[in-house]
Amino acid sequence: MDLQNYVNGKWVDARDGSRFDVFEPATGEVLATAPDSKPADVDAAIDAARAAFDTGPWATMSERDRARILLRAAEIARREHDRLVEMESRDSGKPLEEAKHDIDEVAFMFEYYGGWATKIHGDIPPVGPGAMSLVVKEPVGVAAMITPWNYPMLMAVQKVAPALAAGCTAILKPAEQTPLTALEIPKILEEAGLPPGVLNVVTGFGETAGHPLVVSPKVDKVGFTGSLEVGKLIMKNGADTLKRVTLELGGKSPNIVFADADFEHAIQGTCDGIFGNQGEICSAGSRVFVERSVYNDALEQMVAVAQAITMGGSLEPDTTMGPLVSKEQQERVLSYIAAGKAEGARLATTERTVTDERYRNGYFVPPTIFADVNNNMKIAREEIFGPVMSVIPFDDVDEVTRLANDTNFGLAAAIWTRDIGKALRTAKAIRAGTVWINDSQPAPTEAPWGGYKESGIGRELGPHGIEDYLETKHIYINIER
Repeated sequence: MDLQNYVNGKWVDARDGSRFDVFEPATGEVLATAPDSKPADVDAAIDAARAAFDTGPWATMSERDRARILLRAAEIARREHDRLVEMESRDSGKPLEEAKHDIDEVAFMFEYYGGWATKIHGDIPPVGPGAMSLVVKEPVGVAAMITPWNYPMLMAVQKVAPALAAGCTAILKPAEQTPLTALEIPKILEEAGLPPGVLNVVTGFGETAGHPLVVSPKVDKVGFTGSLEVGKLIMKNGADTLKRVTLELGGKSPNIVFADADFEHAIQGTCDGIFGNQGEICSAGSRVFVERSVYNDALEQMVAVAQAITMGGSLEPDTTMGPLVSKEQQERVLSYIAAGKAEGARLATTERTVTDERYRNGYFVPPTIFADVNNNMKIAREEIFGPVMSVIPFDDVDEVTRLANDTNFGLAAAIWTRDIGKALRTAKAIRAGTVWINDSQPAPTEAPWGGYKESGIGRELGPHGIEDYLETKHIYINIER
């Protein structure tokens, strides 16, 4: 499968003809090739987006027509559901059931932000009897979107849909590991009626395709989801043009199990919170704090859940954990497991691998639980982005909230208890953008998503998700002259 960029309504190769391989995580085999875009390719996409915003039909299209395009896109995504699910699963390594959820939410995101397109409004603040002030919302302009590989289509549409609803034009640079479904987005929107140049998609690597987007003076806004290190570079490189930057970065989320929790529910939810999506979740509950009185029982049950997980090819119907996205990521996660052992944490799970010969070269890492971890160990401090759980005992609320907040990150947290007062007091004390009570990992499109501290800047999803694609203009009218 030879993929192409989508620029100004046309499918094109990189100008120098260069390409890179995209690998299927379950087998390690080449799944597709994609354009290795360079600055000239990116500049063409930026120019197309700039023209579409400044002088093209998008600049004068009504909010109702923008809404209709996004609502039609939702219908098309649902029609193509099964094909997109298989493509997403093969490209990212996630099991089919998880890919189905992602594609369902992709369709809903188009629908949700299609509804918002006609509901962006300003205000009329009182400024005295002799004047009138109008506060209006306008699209920020050309938006660049750099998206990750753990939720390839979902994270892309999470940026594209609100940007288009706001009236912006866009350039999308998907992760080089998972470009397949990102390149389905312009197909869907083109069929839905999106004019040429409004959405452009270029594939490639950060240094040669992402960096030109960040430094271009023709780009007004950059939205990035990915690692802390790259997020800091984007902030620095975007400073010269003072472009608006929003960042959704890493996490080291605490998962707190109190002794009075619904035990079975808490154990399963805790395991889902770190082993779902192979642990490749920025909000994964990787630091599991268990009240000391139930620590041993909880650990035993979590190990049992982990050992029951079925690893296998992402398209196999009985697979509950697929491979990691790449060989590089597999090696990274294995290095953290080695570090945990070296630091003295106790490996509580059995080391195992996939037995099916078809997947012997896949990028698998088994669900891994370390017991007797302290919060200062490397595996408890750094984001691993894989199925590795660190279990830490605690004695009381004050101790666990201090430990939970003892991190540079602040994306999410989970609390398990039957005592709603204790749950709310703990939730209030934790510095994180999302706190789940008796649940783990839901991120509904209707509610804001983002983090405190080094987990990012800005919010996506919900009404907040459209705000960063809007400018606020004040028009002052002297009505006495």
